[in-house]
Amino acid sequence: QVQLAESGGGSVQAGGSLTLSCTASGFTDWNTYCMTWFRQVPGKEREGVASLWTGGGTQYYADSVKGRFTISQDGADNTLQMKSLKPEDTAMYFCASDLYNPGCPDLESPEQYDYWGQGTQVTVSS
Repeated sequence: QVQLAESGGGSVQAGGSLTLSCTASGFTDWNTYCMTWFRQVPGKEREGVASLWTGGGTQYYADSVKGRFTISQDGADNTLQMKSLKPEDTAMYFCASDLYNPGCPDLESPEQYDYWGQGTQVTVSS
């Protein structure tokens, strides 16, 4: 059974840093897949933040986080390093995976992801 579990959320002041982790289990039948971080605030649509295709390490970032966020993969763990955090980064962060297609779906297409974690809250105060 495929499962994703996020950790590492919390509260930080603007300009600070946080690192989120997503631990995957049940991926034994897949050698390559896409891992993506989304975020969502109440009343707004889910926003794709960063993706990584494990087949070649290709990364994709939303314009709003380029230069500040870094996605990486180490075995079953996916990590999102977040620096220079802003109050507008406050959201529930989810990791998601697409196991069935080569490459990564568009960051604007959360409906193409098959598995989701429960989310971890990130709060950035000014």
